Amino acid sequence: MKKISFWLCLLLMSLSSGGWRVAAIELNDEVPQTYIVKKGDTLWGISEIYLKQPWLWPELWGLNPQIDNPNLIYPGDKLHLEWVNGQPRLQVSRGRDVKLSPNMRVLPLDLAIPAIPLDEIGAFLRDHRVLGADDIVRSAYVVAGAQGHLLSAPGDRIFGRGSFPDGERVYGIFRPGAVYRDPVTSEVLGYQAQDIGSATLISDNKNEVVELQISRIAEEVRVSDRLLPNEEQILDATFRPRAPEQEIVDGFMIAVDGGVSQIGSWDIVVLNRGNREGMEVGHVLAIYQTGALVYDDIAKENVVLPDARAGLLMVFKVFEKVSYAIVLKENRPLKVLDKIRNP
Repeated sequence: MKKISFWLCLLLMSLSSGGWRVAAIELNDEVPQTYIVKKGDTLWGISEIYLKQPWLWPELWGLNPQIDNPNLIYPGDKLHLEWVNGQPRLQVSRGRDVKLSPNMRVLPLDLAIPAIPLDEIGAFLRDHRVLGADDIVRSAYVVAGAQGHLLSAPGDRIFGRGSFPDGERVYGIFRPGAVYRDPVTSEVLGYQAQDIGSATLISDNKNEVVELQISRIAEEVRVSDRLLPNEEQILDATFRPRAPEQEIVDGFMIAVDGGVSQIGSWDIVVLNRGNREGMEVGHVLAIYQTGALVYDDIAKENVVLPDARAGLLMVFKVFEKVSYAIVLKENRPLKVLDKIRNP
């Protein structure tokens, strides 16, 4: 281990602002000169070993001539900390079980080390949405089941009424669930769309009432459940983690998936900030807990302690008024209504 402490300024192109901005990378006080990638590692976890601000990991990796995509590393790869023109860079040398040729890499891409656990996010995106009040009013809905009743098994048929867009054959079945409210203004930010199942349109969508066949069931379908066209979810494996360009004010974690009382690493949370506040996929935010109220024995009065930094999260799905984020690390047990701020 070698003690290294310094600040390095890099010029980064900011497409959103149309100009240049300066980003600083600070290495941890002690970092390894070499590191062997292990199964289960993530780019984020490895970057935490080297960086005090791990969301800046793309700058540490830089352009790596050993591999055609520096976002893909594999168990057995050996990482070397080197200096290029006075700047730190991680270089990669391949383990013996990986063969390279001028034309192709002989190794399945699904063995690559991800930036964060994509399986957690992919499954969540498939089954979760946030709906506005207008979305619910305008959406098609289940009006009846075959033979006048509803069954909960693939192959059963249901009838839907409402708007069924041309070209859309596969629909998710959702039920409006929890109401998301802003804890400061009490504004309704959206409604949790609870996943019920999926169905395929089997009749002409020009009719007022259409017939659908259930293809997947999470729980029993009910009359008035909503029918929404399936969304194509494109998951970017790199995410390009970065701090928001604007200051996040009055941000909170307002809900957590699964209804648990405590929140930890890799849990998925709902934030009360979305597109309208400038939130973007890849934004990294610090989590803070409200400072405790204590009694000052000398001054003989109550005093509020400063808010304590308690963790870090990254946004991976943004709606108009809310966002989904995954907790990357926590220093103490987290809970709903903990604050979020710029890191």
